Amino acid sequence: MPNDAKSQGGSNRLSKDNAAVLMVDHQTGLFQLVRDYIPVTEYKNNVLALSEIALQYKLPTILTTSAESGPNGPLLPEIRAKFPNAPFIPRPGEVNAWDNKEFVKAVKDTGRKKLIIAGIVTDVCVAFPVISALTEGFEVYVIVDASGTFNTAARDAALNRMQAAGAILISWFALACELQRDWRDHGEVLAALLKEHLPEYANLATSHSAASK
Repeated sequence: MPNDAKSQGGSNRLSKDNAAVLMVDHQTGLFQLVRDYIPVTEYKNNVLALSEIALQYKLPTILTTSAESGPNGPLLPEIRAKFPNAPFIPRPGEVNAWDNKEFVKAVKDTGRKKLIIAGIVTDVCVAFPVISALTEGFEVYVIVDASGTFNTAARDAALNRMQAAGAILISWFALACELQRDWRDHGEVLAALLKEHLPEYANLATSHSAASK
């Protein structure tokens, strides 16, 4: 699917009614590999922000892990706790999650054609299923700051490859705002999410509150 303005605009805009979230290999061991742009604690905050967006906007969410009995480790417990009833596919060996039939079935069962994907590592666990999904006609949004890898060179190569294939690159903050659309529609949900996961916004809100007294 072409990465152009037409595919993202009009009635086809990304919304809470047409998108699903795929969280790929956010495993405790793999977190230690994320060194491409921010400390792992900040990266974890971004991942949890994405999971909270999926929860608050009621997006179908699919969780998967790779060989979790080995050094990759289990899925981050906070994510599993947020989605106790979501499809969870612990892949026994497939590197590309799209090679796992159960995972692909769970994706297709959502009935959503817009996929929001993040994971570890960006150049493999994210890039491979992104490109596979694109070839099957899905529109794919990659959450760049909830995905991570070894270094900036690997990250940039992966993002360039996915974008060239037709993926849309976006941050978790932009995703939340795009799903919200209007502050008048229960905007307190978005405000609470931003206060928890974006310190700069929390400071802004505190300053506004103090000035309004």
